Amino acid sequence: MIHRRALSIMAAVCLLATAFAINAQPAKVPRIGFLGMDSGMQAIRVAAFQDELRKYGYVDGRTIVIEYRWAEGRFDRLAELAAELVALKVDVIVTAAPPSVRAAQRATTTIPIVMTVHDPIGMGFVGALAHPGGNITGSAFQDSELSTKRLDLLRQAVPNLTRIAILWNREGGGYASVQAVETAARTLGIQVLLLEVKEPGDFATAIAAAKAWGAQGLAQHASPFITKNRKILLDQLAANRLPASCELREYVVEGCLMTYSADLNMIFRRLAYFVDLILKGAKPADIPIDQPKEFEFVVNQKTAQSLGLALPSSLLLQATEVIR
Repeated sequence: MIHRRALSIMAAVCLLATAFAINAQPAKVPRIGFLGMDSGMQAIRVAAFQDELRKYGYVDGRTIVIEYRWAEGRFDRLAELAAELVALKVDVIVTAAPPSVRAAQRATTTIPIVMTVHDPIGMGFVGALAHPGGNITGSAFQDSELSTKRLDLLRQAVPNLTRIAILWNREGGGYASVQAVETAARTLGIQVLLLEVKEPGDFATAIAAAKAWGAQGLAQHASPFITKNRKILLDQLAANRLPASCELREYVVEGCLMTYSADLNMIFRRLAYFVDLILKGAKPADIPIDQPKEFEFVVNQKTAQSLGLALPSSLLLQATEVIR
């Protein structure tokens, strides 16, 4: 009887120990994969993303782990880096720009992807904004509308603008915005010269062609390749005294005349919202793509002065930031 009671007590102790061990096991820490184009260029935006994650209770190294993979301008490495993240079995991949979104899309059809990109439907990333389908969701900025707005602002800055060059790169995926600007320019009676760059050496040739053609301004379209090589572009614009509208604030800080763009820091903050939904069980196919509501119009007054442009006060009053 005593022996049987001892066995019962031992069994109960074992069950309690097993239950304690199970309960004591740490909860699985979510793992986020971040596939980036350029660590230097995106550092501020990554900081904004991390800051917003903290508001949802996610702290890198404590409640989540973020695995960063940077192409550092080597677009040919994106497929390899995306495959690394898939092999790590991350819970979600966060990325921005058409080449990196494409690499992530090709690497997995099951791991959720949170992206920010322009024209995600036209580039085949999602089926619709309201119901993306598949494993991709995120934010989409309206590049065609932004590009035509830049044309209008450049027209206000450059008196009697009748000829404009459009600089673009095919991998940027922005041909729809190129067409939108061509259409808008024709409506305004402005002639357009389309110039595509594929290699760093193409910038000097393209700007020289624009000047020889008689361009009075240049519109640069969204492109990770051009962004990576923007110093070459900006040096050529300055040397040829050609006013330009560019896609991002960084260009204007470094010498481009102006930009009108979505606030990418706010967009990257918004990506944390999608990550939170997915980590809580939502399916990307059911999460609508959203579009930014905050934009920035930045003008470089020093560049205008070096070009001999007297920017009208009506234009400067529209600016969210004037660099003097």
